[in-house]
Amino acid sequence: MNPRIEHDAIIVGGGPNGLTAAVALTQAGRSVSVVEAEGTVGGGCRTAESTLPGFLHDVCSAVHPLARASPVLRRMPLERHGLAWIDPPIAFAHPLDDADTAFAHPDLQTTARALGPDEAAYRALMGGVVNIWDLLMNELVGPFRIPRHPLKAVRAALFGLHALQPAIWLARRFETPQARALLAGCAAHSMLRLSEPMSGAFGLTLLASAHAVGWPIAKGGSQRITDALAGYLEELGGAIVTGQRVTSLDELPASRAVMLDLTPRVVAAIAGRRLGRRRLGRSYLRQLRRYRYGPGVFKLDLALDGPIPWRDERILQAGTVHLGGTLEEIAESEATIRAGGHSERPFVLLAQPSLFDPGRAPAGRHTAWAYCHVPNGSTVDMSEAILRQVERFAPGLRERILAVGSRSPADIERDNANLVGGDINGGLQELAQFWTRPAVRRDPYTTPDPSLYVCSAATPPGGGVHGLCGWYAARSALRGALRA
Repeated sequence: MNPRIEHDAIIVGGGPNGLTAAVALTQAGRSVSVVEAEGTVGGGCRTAESTLPGFLHDVCSAVHPLARASPVLRRMPLERHGLAWIDPPIAFAHPLDDADTAFAHPDLQTTARALGPDEAAYRALMGGVVNIWDLLMNELVGPFRIPRHPLKAVRAALFGLHALQPAIWLARRFETPQARALLAGCAAHSMLRLSEPMSGAFGLTLLASAHAVGWPIAKGGSQRITDALAGYLEELGGAIVTGQRVTSLDELPASRAVMLDLTPRVVAAIAGRRLGRRRLGRSYLRQLRRYRYGPGVFKLDLALDGPIPWRDERILQAGTVHLGGTLEEIAESEATIRAGGHSERPFVLLAQPSLFDPGRAPAGRHTAWAYCHVPNGSTVDMSEAILRQVERFAPGLRERILAVGSRSPADIERDNANLVGGDINGGLQELAQFWTRPAVRRDPYTTPDPSLYVCSAATPPGGGVHGLCGWYAARSALRGALRA
């Protein structure tokens, strides 16, 4: 006799993608239960007092252009469940040693005008991406497909000609260090060499997002995003179980489908046991075990007794700051890390949320969040290197530090097993693995077991708090094991 099915689907992992998959399935009338190993849902989208009481720091993701841009999250009434966005006056700043600071304003024209001789080139390049923003987010971000409408297909092809280029090739159309730095800083989020294909795609998309949707922060911290997702899921009738770590598929109750918001290494571990080997086969499991992870991050949380003392006070209007100097310096730093080394002057991403969200710290105090890239699994303490890069543009920073919380790649993976070796992107996002993650399949969310799906950031379109991996995986399940 078959065991009684308690839910149509069980989602293992309560990060943004697992929760989005659960919401999508529940909206389609399926009964769903989310099982999360930690005490709270959220994955990398959580907030904690990691330095001193009353100082709220985002555990991993902190600034959310992709969440604001997500065509899936935008359709959910998350504001009803406590999510509120805050838009800093300037999306991000990029200070330079021997030139004026570069600023990405929400308004594209304002940004372009400040670039002087690069005004026309910037407007042409970034305006072209902003003008197809809806096409980009609705049809080009996700599993590989060609738009059916001829005009959309042509626009997609034109974007692809730029996006597939290395960032340093795209930067050749600019002559000012400011325009080149704006592109380089966004491209470096990819954790690729800026000379690699696809680095240009990250540079174009993230820089255009500053003008299309902004670089907002969540009021109260990133945890509010996943708390809102969880609240909406429970409103729809979905169930959430926390503090239950799944180590084998055999432990799960009977269901029509299982969806794994897990990295390939963990999928292989829990599905590679007795039941999983029979269902999945050696070839698929071999691909999961050979999945390539990218560089990790070393992160600092700073509790401060005042704002960061930037040499250029206008930077206090920016929610995010890219610290790394010129395009050439950033390119050298990222190439060093991809080669397995550590940069003495690393590219540093810094967020200063309490300037715009005073509830993140006690009155008159502030928080800052900063990380640099390191080789996957690095054991090198990069605290001093990060602080030096901040002080390079903000002399006197150390005098304002009340407490420092550091997190190595090992700490990051210990807190969230999906972030293998500190890789917050869910896997190397190079061209060879971009659309074939986590394995080579026509539908990347399926597995050889027709009832088992993968919905983590190890599937297209990859890392970021956007929920799209979960949503596409849910659509795949609704076409397959969960057909009505």
